[in-house]
Amino acid sequence: MSNNQMGFTPKHLNFGEEGQKKLIKGISQISNAVKSTLGPSGNTVLIESPNHTYGITVTKDGVTVAKSIDLLDPVENLAVRMMREAAERTASSAGDGTTTSIVLTEALVKSGIEMITKDINRTDVLRDMVTATDEVVEILRAMSKKVTSRRLLDVATISANNDDIIGKIIADVHNEVGENGIVTVEKSQSSETYYETTNGIKVDRGYTSPMFINNHKRDECVMEDVYILVSDAEISNILQIEGILKPIIQESKKLLIISPCSTNVVNTLAANVMKSGLGICNIIPPQFGYKQHELMEDIALSVGATYFSEKTGDDLSIINADDLGHCSKVIVGRESTVILKDSSTDNTEKIAKRVSELWEQKEILTNSGEKDFVLSRIASLTGGIGVVYVGGNTDLEQKELYDRVDDSVCAVRSALVEGILPGGGIALHNAGLSAIVNSKGKASATKKIAYAILEEALSTPLCQILNNAGVSLCDIYGDDTGMIDIKNGYDVKNRVYGDVYKMGIIDPVKVTRSALQNAVSVAVTILSTNAIITMARTYEAGE
Repeated sequence: MSNNQMGFTPKHLNFGEEGQKKLIKGISQISNAVKSTLGPSGNTVLIESPNHTYGITVTKDGVTVAKSIDLLDPVENLAVRMMREAAERTASSAGDGTTTSIVLTEALVKSGIEMITKDINRTDVLRDMVTATDEVVEILRAMSKKVTSRRLLDVATISANNDDIIGKIIADVHNEVGENGIVTVEKSQSSETYYETTNGIKVDRGYTSPMFINNHKRDECVMEDVYILVSDAEISNILQIEGILKPIIQESKKLLIISPCSTNVVNTLAANVMKSGLGICNIIPPQFGYKQHELMEDIALSVGATYFSEKTGDDLSIINADDLGHCSKVIVGRESTVILKDSSTDNTEKIAKRVSELWEQKEILTNSGEKDFVLSRIASLTGGIGVVYVGGNTDLEQKELYDRVDDSVCAVRSALVEGILPGGGIALHNAGLSAIVNSKGKASATKKIAYAILEEALSTPLCQILNNAGVSLCDIYGDDTGMIDIKNGYDVKNRVYGDVYKMGIIDPVKVTRSALQNAVSVAVTILSTNAIITMARTYEAGE
């Protein structure tokens, strides 16, 4: 009887230095592929992509490059997958900074292996690295500045790879939709890149099953010309909504179900989406209690739906097509859903009345939490949604530009949330040095090593940006590089010194922070690894 027949799967084991060497090799390969894209002078990467038109993808997007890499050696590939996780986490939380997170992870791992010798308590050093990272994050936050209209333009331009035209489009659309607005990115049907604004609403709930995803690059379910069911009553049996599902399926229409559904119902819907390609997605209602009821009323009003509420004894079995709302498009992510309103659903007067009532309600409220909730409802009902349509003369050109625009939109969103920092790697470089200065005289032996690892690693993005521009750190800032005066930073694009804020060399705090925290998380995991177990593989000659 074979091992497989007995239920065993053969494994390969790697221990100590042997395993670490393979991990480092994998880390170096993915990092080398990605880090040349960093900064204004970064290069593009050409990827064989069988699923893309002509089988080619050209990109500067770190997470796209990372996702394309799979190595033959299983241990090396484990390192790649962990590096990819750091990039994907950063992209998911901040929308940009994926290349920085990969560059930082490699630097942290290499510095850690060099500095954590056998006579040092590895566990204590790694624990101190996490603590020191928290201190660095606080230093970064203390450095931050709020985003002005001028700085918003700078953030957009830098994140779009210093494309002034694209930067202006993104800044303009954000200014137009306002502080409470939402900006999304789509492919244009022409070669032109432009934006449009419309009314919409954001719901802080994502899909109930990943099987609803139809845009795997962004892990989203995107549907156009969508009908919407709005209910807080649980759908425990698929037969409850049979009267709605039948015409939706028969006429190949799209349906968003905003309602709690049992596991069986979610699985049934998801299985049919996977098997038959149905345009259906489910999210649960936002919030709880009375807040949920009021938010669901707002959603129903916005999309022109009848709200079926358990609290008022409504019966879902009597729902028909006239009770469904409608929108031009929905974008359902892991944690939130954006609904673009349909111009044919004219509820302007009703919405204006609801908003007026909410303003009156706010004036008589005394609890600050209640006031904030009412203000968030007003913002949701009145906030605009902007869509940037990305064009291109070829598929390759459009794909590359789409990635840049998408990064820029996400970077602007992050900047508006947490503010901005000196860019070009300067903030990380200075924060690492500041943490060491702040700790003098009170750091333990292991924490000193943790600080040293961070200090060396946090200078890496700055060095890489300069290297990609054909200069070195020493060439620009001298042999003994300490704290860099941000008023005299170096602009690698224009080859001049100056105030980085005035020159528009800035990064969102959230992007920089997320890249650092995710890099440290992955690096600590790799540095704490002593045994690596992989499934045994055999390869035929020539493969």
